[in-house]
Amino acid sequence: MTDESERIVQAAIDGEMELLDPAVRASPARVLELLDPEFTEIGASGRRWDVESILTVTSGGSVASESPVEVSEMSGVVLAPGVVHLTYFADDQGRRAWRSSLWRLTETGWRMYFHQGTPTG
Repeated sequence: MTDESERIVQAAIDGEMELLDPAVRASPARVLELLDPEFTEIGASGRRWDVESILTVTSGGSVASESPVEVSEMSGVVLAPGVVHLTYFADDQGRRAWRSSLWRLTETGWRMYFHQGTPTG
């Protein structure tokens, strides 16, 4: 991976880690800055999410600040100019899932465009 690719992937990783931070998730303004307006997610539950439904959940105080999500095996690749694919393993208080995100570069910076979680044992 080139230095430029590493820098781009790191920008997406930084955004992903921010979205996993309970303090950030409790800030609707910051969540809106990190999610693409066309964002969609297929959660580990099988539920489909969009920006509005994510904001409803995160601003409702359901994010536990005392138990942050544990992340491992984070990796990323530049798929095309301005598009990064991340994969990682997440353990959220015993709910374990492989996660995959697509980030795209917009006029306002890197934003998550798509996210999927697949439960694992």
